[in-house]
Formats: sequence, C-alpha cells, structure tokens
Amino acid sequence: MSVKLSPSVLSADLTRLGEQAKEAEAAGADWLHVDVMDGRFVPWLTFGPPIVKALKSVVTLPLDVHLLTVEPERLIPAFAEAGADIITVQVEACRHLFNTVRQIKELGLKAGVALNPGTPMSSVKCVLEELDLIMALAVDPGFKGMPPYPKSVWKVKRIRRMLTDFGLDRIDIQVDGGIKASNIAEYAAAGATAFAASSAVFNDKASIAANIAALREQLK
Repeated sequence: MSVKLSPSVLSADLTRLGEQAKEAEAAGADWLHVDVMDGRFVPWLTFGPPIVKALKSVVTLPLDVHLLTVEPERLIPAFAEAGADIITVQVEACRHLFNTVRQIKELGLKAGVALNPGTPMSSVKCVLEELDLIMALAVDPGFKGMPPYPKSVWKVKRIRRMLTDFGLDRIDIQVDGGIKASNIAEYAAAGATAFAASSAVFNDKASIAANIAALREQLK
C-alpha cells in the first residue's frame, strides 16, 4: 500500500489558502486534510463546510475531513455536500459508532475513525469491516505544537497487527499530530500508510514543495 501525505490546512496561511492548497497539490500531496473543530470537543474553533467547498473548487485532491466535534452525525451531510471525500469521526464523540460510520458510507464517502492517545484500539473492532481508515492521534487533539506521545508508534504497530489478524490490511492507518521529517519513517515502519502533516508542510522556514519533498525523502 502506498503512503499518502495529507497536508493539514490548519497551519496554512488563511489569507492565501487557495494558493497554498494548489502548491501542495503541485508538490505531490495525495490528500488535503481539514481539521474541523467545534470549540466543544476541543477548545478551538476552525473550519466549516464553506472552507471545504472553497478548497474543492481549487484542487482535485481528495479532501480528508477530520471532525473533531460532538455529535458528528449532525455535520456529516453538510460536509459531504461541500465536497469531502473522506470523513473521519472521533470514536469518543459517537454515541452510536456503527450508525455514524454507516451514514458516511451511505453518502458514498470513505469513512474513518480517530482514536485519541488514551483510547484503546478495541473500541473500533465493532466497525472494522466498514472502515477505510483508522486515525491514530499522536497528541491530544486541539493542542498544537505538542510532541507525540511516547507510545504512539507502539499503538500504530498494534493497530496494524489487529488489521492483519482480521485480514483488513486494505485499511489505511493515518497518524495525525507532531509529524515531522525526523519521525515519519518510524511511523511508516510501524505500519502507518497516511500522514496528516500540518506545520511540517505549512511554515515560513521553507517552501511547501521543499517540505513535502523532505517528508517523501524519509519514506524511501
């Protein structure tokens, strides 16, 4: 399975969002990651469906929407209509996880489930066959700039082993939080196949193209 890079627009310059999204696409990004925060599940407020719709109008990349919200089932239809291709929900926010995942699939989208660092992977076993993606958060959501939890690589290994045991290696494991050129290879070796990279791609130290190339170099 090929490794996907999904630059997260959370760290993009919002005054140049369309331009930077195009730069990421031209530089070889595979997906574009949109973190939706509601100020309740996490402290921050970020993006709504209009941002997803705007991004859809300027890039052809699949839009990888991560709902860090309470009651995600209420928001899924609006983000699907706006142009999301993948919707990932937090297992901790779902009262009826199977129904929420099925809701995403019935809209014709790929479905993912995200696990906070302290959430056991056993919480997703009941929906494994419905999933396209499992996201392992390497930091607590909503806290930018924190280093990854020490056991986050171990957790990725355990998730990959679980998927292999169930014959479900088609499912992507995405890592979100603290991804850098210095640690991406370790997660890939553990079984991760997708990465949401925020400040590692969008920063003022180097161009978007150079930053994506640096991440790719570590995956060779």
